[in-house]
Amino acid sequence: MQSSHAVDGFAVVAGEGRNSEILRVGAQWQWSKRWLQGERAHLGGFWDFGVAQWRRDEAGQHDSLAEISLTPVFRLQANELRGLYLEGGIGAHLLSKTSLGAKRYSTMFQFGEHLGFGYRFGRRSAADIGYRYQHISNADIKTPNSGADYHQIRLQYWFP
Repeated sequence: MQSSHAVDGFAVVAGEGRNSEILRVGAQWQWSKRWLQGERAHLGGFWDFGVAQWRRDEAGQHDSLAEISLTPVFRLQANELRGLYLEGGIGAHLLSKTSLGAKRYSTMFQFGEHLGFGYRFGRRSAADIGYRYQHISNADIKTPNSGADYHQIRLQYWFP
């Protein structure tokens, strides 16, 4: 019998924003609950825990910061978990510092929300490739709220 705390998947995410890049690795735990169950699709999701590095190169100077995050991700997907999907999530992000090069963030705590789409395929639907647009900011907890935006490609492996 499989433990309810076992990791269900592993993902690598690479993204690019304005003068910065992000690389994230993460672990996922799928939810057993299905909402809006239809004949062919349902709304499901998973918890996504990630560790990332942000990097910024400007005027010959290199800087980076680390991030950890936890995000509930909602996914509109086929009942057999194969094929196209749409997803969105909003979660908590903690940065290792409040600056990245000349860019300043007023808090180390940030919110991250994303919208994306992708395709799940392969033997036992274990492979998953997707695109995400992600915005990370402090939601005006403190000013300035400069935030960061990233276009990301996500590669996922779901354990059978």
